[in-house]
This record gives sequence, C-alpha cells and structure tokens, in this order.
Amino acid sequence: MARRNIVVGLDIGTTKTVVLVGEATEGAGVELIGVGEAPSQGMRRGSIVNLEETVRAVDLALERAEHFSGAQITGAFVGVAGPTIGSFNNRGVAAVRREDREILEEDVKRAMNNARCIAIPEECSIIHILPRQFIVDGNEGIHDPVGMTGTRLEVEVHIVTGAYTFLQNVVKSVQRAGIKVQGLVLNPLGAAEAVLYPAEKELGALLVDIGGGTTDLALYAGGSLWFTSVLPVGGDHITSDLAVGLRTTHGEAERIKIEYGTVCKDDGAANESVEVASLGWGKRSRVPRAQIAEIIIPRVQEILDMVRQEVERSGYRGVLPGGAVFTGGGALLKGFLDMAQAELGLPVRLGRPVYLKGLADMVNSPGFAAAAGVLLYAARNFKEEMASRGDPLLGGLWGRIKSWLKELA
Repeated sequence: MARRNIVVGLDIGTTKTVVLVGEATEGAGVELIGVGEAPSQGMRRGSIVNLEETVRAVDLALERAEHFSGAQITGAFVGVAGPTIGSFNNRGVAAVRREDREILEEDVKRAMNNARCIAIPEECSIIHILPRQFIVDGNEGIHDPVGMTGTRLEVEVHIVTGAYTFLQNVVKSVQRAGIKVQGLVLNPLGAAEAVLYPAEKELGALLVDIGGGTTDLALYAGGSLWFTSVLPVGGDHITSDLAVGLRTTHGEAERIKIEYGTVCKDDGAANESVEVASLGWGKRSRVPRAQIAEIIIPRVQEILDMVRQEVERSGYRGVLPGGAVFTGGGALLKGFLDMAQAELGLPVRLGRPVYLKGLADMVNSPGFAAAAGVLLYAARNFKEEMASRGDPLLGGLWGRIKSWLKELA
C-alpha cells in the first residue's frame, strides 16, 4: 500500500550528506521510513566549493533514501549553516483600536509586518522570522495573543539571514539533483528541535552542534529561541590539525580522530601507541595516544572558548539551568563532555534525536541531529499546510504566521 504524507529532510554537511524520509502522522514526531547517506566531496567548512561534487553527493544520498524507503522523492526541506549566516532580534508594535479591544489575527499580522521592516544588507536574504514572544500592554511571555484584550500589542522576533549567493548555491545543488527545495532550515534550529526537551527550552538551555565545518549554536529561554550563531570552526579543523601534526593524509587523520580521538592526556590508554600511515612511500609509524590528545585539545579548547564568547555576545544575561546540550559528530570525542563542563561552567549532556519513530534507531547518534531536525521541521510544515486547508492534523498561530509572511514577501 502506498505511503501518504511523505516528508523529506536533507542535510548537506562538510563530511557527509544525509537524506531522511519520513511519514507525517498525527501528533508530535514523525515516522522515519528511509535513510540515505553519501560522503560530501564538494563542501569545505560549511560552504560549497565544488558544485558538481555537491550535486553528486546529494544525488547519491537521494537515490539511497528512495531505494531504502520505497518512496519517490520530489522535494525536500534543506538544512543550512555556514560562515555567512547571521541573526538578530527585532520588535514590532501594533495598536488595537477597535472598541472592544479584542486582539484579532489582523493585529498580530500588523505587528509581525512591522517587526520585519528592518534594513538588512543587500547581499543577504531572510531565512527565518521566528516569534520569540508577544507582549500585551506590558505583559510579557505570551505565545498566542489572539482573543485577549489589550490596547498595545508587541512582538519580539528572531530574524535569521544568509548570504544570497550562498543560499542560491545550496538551492541550485539540490535542484540539479532533480528535486524541489520546499524550504530552508537553519541547522541549529533543526538540531534543537530534534534533541532539546521542552523543559530545557523553558528553563534556559544552549544547543551546540559541532559539525564538520561549523559549530552551530541556538540559545533558548522561556520556551523561545533567543539567539543563534554559526561559528566557522568544527570537527574538520581537528582532522586537519591531526593531518599536519601526524604528517598523514586527511582520510587517515579522520580515521584516527574517530577511532582514537580524545581530550584526555592522562587516561589509562595514554601510553598506548596507534599505527598511522605516513605521507609518501606507504610507510607506517606508531604514535602515542597522548600525542594525539595534545594535538586535539587546543582546537577543542578554542571551539569551547568561542562558544562562551558567543553566549556573552548574545545579550542573554540570565543563567542557563537547562545547561548545554552538545550534538554533532565532534561531540563524540572521548572526554569531550567533561572538558565542556569545566570550560563553560554549565551542566552538559550529549544530545541525540528523540522525536523520531519507526526506524529511529538508525539515526540515534549526535551526528544525525541536524538532519533529524530538518525532517521534523518538514513534518511540522506539512501539518501546518494541511491545517490551513482545513485538515485537523495541526493548527495554531505559527502556521498562520507563516502564511502571512509568505503574503508579505
């Protein structure tokens, strides 16, 4: 029997391209029915450097996902992150003039429209406009003001932008693989949706996704997104450091990182040696694991220091009782969480996708968090589209806001 309500999430990473196929179901989450992976050859540090190689990776991952799921893929939501991503907060205001002072959808629409009326660099495009909270006559923390009574409606929004050329290259690589880009999703936003619990978002928590080419941040407080950032450093930089320090190939350095990578110089295995293929002539040598740690530690400390600086730059002055949740392949280094807790002074945990059903065990790893989040975003968008047509799968203010923003674009 043919499957219904097919949704697809695509993550074009620096080290791998992942396609997840799901079936949107009633309620939260999504049924995972297919997975496709391919090595990324055309990406470097979050940016496309070879369009043809990127298209090939996307095409191969799509082919494998279609074969696995038995579904024909015609469109997908696509995750984005890279050094050109920027974000900022803004506020919009609308007066409620009618006699009974009841706030209607048209008032929310006017407030949202005013919030997006801000100058952005000509070379940038808006990816997301996300409501953080509504304020009615000075009362904060309101998520849906429709039906309330008030005279002044304010909305705080988080706006995410990206360089137009970067976004167009991402779109082009997907379109040339033969499918439609149904929407773009900021990777840290997706990863947060996949691994953070509602209580963490409410208390205040930091999501840190250490990917191959970038480290992506999303800070939540009061249940809403407060701040996002993309840092131009990630796990691939650790691999490059190992390649230089051990005088070996990038591929061999990646293997060493995955199999023996650690930030613990003094653990029980520190004196053990690891066989490494040297550059040229196919020679192999043995290297103490302590030496591997000495190469990795400075780069990890640099990443954590940049994360701390970004949190300070965010303007968020509260504490983060929800702690820091680390995800992405870079968070799997031995001893990483202990170092992160010491460097950031926060409780930490490892984040894995928690809202997928079906074949969820296949992506139960921090390295799939971004792709899982993009799939969840695709499923939510599908349900909102159905709700706008009268389907009872999902409704709510966010779906109406998205349709308003499409009208205003």
